[in-house]
Amino acid sequence: MKAEESTRPDASENRKRTPKDRAIKLWREWVKPLAIIIIVCTSFRSAIADWNDVPTGSMKPTILEGDRILVNRLAFGLKVPYTTWHLLRWSEPTPGEIVVCYSPANGDRLVKRVIGVPGDRIEMRNNVLTINGKILEYDRLDEELVNQIEPEELPRHRFAAESLGEHKHATMATLNVRAPRSFEPIVVPDGQYFMMGDNRDNSADSRSFGFVERSQILGRSSRIALSFDPDCWYWPRWDRTLRKLE
Repeated sequence: MKAEESTRPDASENRKRTPKDRAIKLWREWVKPLAIIIIVCTSFRSAIADWNDVPTGSMKPTILEGDRILVNRLAFGLKVPYTTWHLLRWSEPTPGEIVVCYSPANGDRLVKRVIGVPGDRIEMRNNVLTINGKILEYDRLDEELVNQIEPEELPRHRFAAESLGEHKHATMATLNVRAPRSFEPIVVPDGQYFMMGDNRDNSADSRSFGFVERSQILGRSSRIALSFDPDCWYWPRWDRTLRKLE
């Protein structure tokens, strides 16, 4: 009778894998694919689109604590991922826009409104801005925005709609607190911008840390992605989801 062919594996296949073999397999099957996914995702956030959590009330009543805003990083140009180096520039920030930038004071990411662009002459008297010799217009604020503020806070604040460039946006002043409501005329240098928060009496901005360089502006924000109420166990504020920012 014909002998059966051996089905036993080679000795080479039977030998135990060395730590090096296991490391190579781990790299190929898990680490490398995961690393590629992480690099692609973080590069997208760094150079194309991102979101930014808002932990403070410096932009109230436009943006509230707990809002998560979308950031268009391609709004002004294309940057090398993970850096502030520009490959291309196709537009510049304009007065009235909301942008995300790095603080010159400590490098923190901030959400602020562009008040002055290079060459602008700016001054403020009792929270009234004058830009290039023209006093900005201030009107009554839409009640819908005022109603976003907690009712117990309303008596402490004054609200107005400020017209700046093509934007008409909300501002808030707080009564009976010390704040930098006035400053002498200043001229914005080339390549730099003057930023302020809409919560004028409770915002660390260019009045305290100076001008922001163009390279430190990360992108434009014009919409809220999601909002969570920190005073109510971070329950979603559904009425603020995808709300447009003025």
